[in-house]
Amino acid sequence: MADAPTPNTTPLVLPDAIHSAVRPGTALLRLETTGSREGVLDGAWWPRSRDVERELPALIGALSEHLGPITRVGLDASAWNGLPTRLVVDGRVVHLDSDPVGDDTVLVTRGDRDHFALLVVPPDTTPDAARTAMARAVRADNATSGAEILVAPVDPPESDRGKPT
Repeated sequence: MADAPTPNTTPLVLPDAIHSAVRPGTALLRLETTGSREGVLDGAWWPRSRDVERELPALIGALSEHLGPITRVGLDASAWNGLPTRLVVDGRVVHLDSDPVGDDTVLVTRGDRDHFALLVVPPDTTPDAARTAMARAVRADNATSGAEILVAPVDPPESDRGKPT
């Protein structure tokens, strides 16, 4: 009987080329790929600014492609430059709620009751820290809050692991 492979505990990160190829107005988003939804977070989003009306339509559009129509989004109003009560995205009205969820979280509602919690990576985060935080947030076994993920140390890039310092 063969030994079971050891699970990879290192977060999988997106390559640098992804970030340099992203054009303005594109949502940088990762979603958990399991159906279990047992982790604290269901995904992660890295907006480019704190301008809701500029950033949110791209997120809603990307999420709608994967999850279906988004009806509500909950954000901490203190973390954003103005928070309207609704946006029209792709011809659909999306209601925006001011929730005291913290600036590290956005709550997304699909339909009437299906909620998704996404880590919000601050716009000024370095690419290495953002990739690491996003990878940690989408792990199916993640039991760490968004705030804790964002202050955790950044692992060295995979290409630098094992090199002498």
